[in-house]
Amino acid sequence: MFTQESFEVFDIAGLDKRMEAIRNEIQPVFKTIDETIKKELEKELEETLYIHIAQHRRRSVYPPENTWSAISSKKSGYKMEPHFQLGIWPEYVFMYLSIIDKPPRKEQMAQQLLQNNLLLTQLPKDTVINMDHTKNRYEFMVETNVKQALERLRDVKKGEFQIGRIIKKESHLWQEPEKAMEYMLATYRSLIPYYELLQ
Repeated sequence: MFTQESFEVFDIAGLDKRMEAIRNEIQPVFKTIDETIKKELEKELEETLYIHIAQHRRRSVYPPENTWSAISSKKSGYKMEPHFQLGIWPEYVFMYLSIIDKPPRKEQMAQQLLQNNLLLTQLPKDTVINMDHTKNRYEFMVETNVKQALERLRDVKKGEFQIGRIIKKESHLWQEPEKAMEYMLATYRSLIPYYELLQ
């Protein structure tokens, strides 16, 4: 499970040293948690899923400000379809259903979600949304900002949409790994109806 040391990785200066810490401190945690989440999602969805852990290979100078993993139905990659993400910023861990990087049918997916806003009333009260996966900026979900975010996803070429929950760095859940894991699993279970709708 993530620990306070996981968050401190982002204090390390320099690309090579930070990447070494990400590989040693964070990626093994992604792998362990994702294996559990993958099994649960496969059981619920009755389909084969694949784990992808971000390697940040395109970076040559600046160290990553966050890092993440993804679970998707494609073995070759994840960005071209809706997928489940688990990631970490210096301030929090996030669990999202993500539509990022201009996937095919982006406009239709946004419209599907806009037309099925009843689903939004069924999500946990502490659900958040993010409109740009490169920015450390989330908002707690309310009907107005979800509508605005989905319209942006539909109408703006670079529009993105992520929805799920976060666990802050200072959360007591990190002291109780089993409860943290259950919170994560519950988050992904709550997102399954969206994922199925978007398929």
